[in-house]
Amino acid sequence: MEEIRITLVEKIGKGGCHRGHKPGDRWDYETARGELCPLAMHTLFPMIDILKYGGKLPVSRAGDHRFCCPDADVINVFRIERVSKDKG
Repeated sequence: MEEIRITLVEKIGKGGCHRGHKPGDRWDYETARGELCPLAMHTLFPMIDILKYGGKLPVSRAGDHRFCCPDADVINVFRIERVSKDKG
């Protein structure tokens, strides 16, 4: 069984996140998506949907799938990945 994990990996903007998210924060899409900022979730949802149904996403220079929050003052960078539930 796999889950979609969302991890805040970097903050580029100078502003503070309006929801208080910080690099290192992590969410399981199925159980904790309501805790994630709605602005970020709006951006991430299409990418999550692609992964959930077996599609492929572009790979970042870091070698994973990364997408940014749309708030230009904050610019949180999120990693989205499929992980096996038994691997934690």
